[in-house]
Amino acid sequence: MVKFVLSGFSDEIDKDLNIQISELKRNNINHMEIRGVYGKGIVEYTINEVKEIKKLLDSEGISVSSVGSPIGKISITDRFKAHLDLFKHTLEIAGILSSNYIRLFSFYIPEGGNPADFRDEVLERFNSFTEAAKGTGIILAHENEKGIYGDTAERCVDIIESMNCSYVKAVFDPANFIQCGVETYPKAYSMLKPHIEYMHIKDALFDSGKVVPAGMGNGKIKEILSDINVSFNREMFLSLEPHLGSFEGLEALETDIDISSMGKGGPAKFAAAVKALRKVMKESGI
Repeated sequence: MVKFVLSGFSDEIDKDLNIQISELKRNNINHMEIRGVYGKGIVEYTINEVKEIKKLLDSEGISVSSVGSPIGKISITDRFKAHLDLFKHTLEIAGILSSNYIRLFSFYIPEGGNPADFRDEVLERFNSFTEAAKGTGIILAHENEKGIYGDTAERCVDIIESMNCSYVKAVFDPANFIQCGVETYPKAYSMLKPHIEYMHIKDALFDSGKVVPAGMGNGKIKEILSDINVSFNREMFLSLEPHLGSFEGLEALETDIDISSMGKGGPAKFAAAVKALRKVMKESGI
């Protein structure tokens, strides 16, 4: 069985790191997938600034599950050298933050373009990432994202198996697959199951692509978690990435959440997303 550990993109709570930390604690979560801090991407900070952030996190008992980087989230036709330099900087940041993972992407394909026409360039660039990360102990976790080369399960598998190394894995994001018209379970999940390192928890509706809390969409998160629970024997992060604006069911989810000191913004919505995930986990026998 799996030991699931909750984490999340706490910049969706607030841009202030102190508020992010306090709300994670309010929700009994002691990990974050760090992405935005004080309104700026973590990869934009200097090494000395990241060391100060690490001191604060350590003092508050918060660990970094993954660096939620923007690496690979540029066009495949954009120049690459500066981006590779940013990746090398991100490797240093991950080391300072004691993170075993860097979340990254596989480049946007030009609108109307055929992904197959850009495969060789995608793999060449990804190989540069793997070479730079060799020996660091950091796992490169590729996220399926709409519009990039790896937006389908087939192409996600293509990237990972083409790299053919133990430290290139998959972050499975059900909502992103739904928004690409891809069936999450059993299709995408079965194809990527041998490569899944951790999950992003957000759900979505097939008809509109709208992101909704876990269990309220077509992502089949319950079925996926149930299978992972009996198929794996290790620790796995479930990283909440709610992307929630106003959504139907918020009030119902909030019925036993203390929101007396919170506005109806990020903190309340993040708390509702946490509650939705815990409900799905309970229904899955986890």
